Amino acid sequence: MATRGRKPTPTAVKELEGNPGKRPLNAKEPKPDKKAPSCPKWLEPEAKKEWRRLAKQMEQIGILTEVDMAAFAGYCQAYARWKEAEEFITQHGSIVKTPSGYWQQVPQVSIAQTYLKIMNRFAEQFGLTPSSRSRIIADTDSRGGAVDEMEELLGGGS
Repeated sequence: MATRGRKPTPTAVKELEGNPGKRPLNAKEPKPDKKAPSCPKWLEPEAKKEWRRLAKQMEQIGILTEVDMAAFAGYCQAYARWKEAEEFITQHGSIVKTPSGYWQQVPQVSIAQTYLKIMNRFAEQFGLTPSSRSRIIADTDSRGGAVDEMEELLGGGS
């Protein structure tokens, strides 16, 4: 059965956004440890580079957890395939003349567009676009890491 309406926003994202709707937050929502998952060995090399580029930063601000492995791997893989298609277009152009004399778009154009859409959907879920990031209010300490409010309360923060 299909659900109607907007997808619910995760409580962690609502907290980072400052709970703009002022509705009660879900106190029973699962809260996985804010620890980045290991990079899957099966990712393409370019996807692994993207994983390494972002994972630690996302972990530090609390938006990447171990249970997010598949979603983040999907983002990284889509990024790698989008980049590959874009590099092909840069090298060979976006249109070719067929043997019958007609001009035709190369398949890499639609491949790039498809993977860009997929990548952007994942990126929005993780707050990796300027508009999705603008809704997040991140508490950071002087070292640039996320503030653990309980540590601050107990005097353990620096």
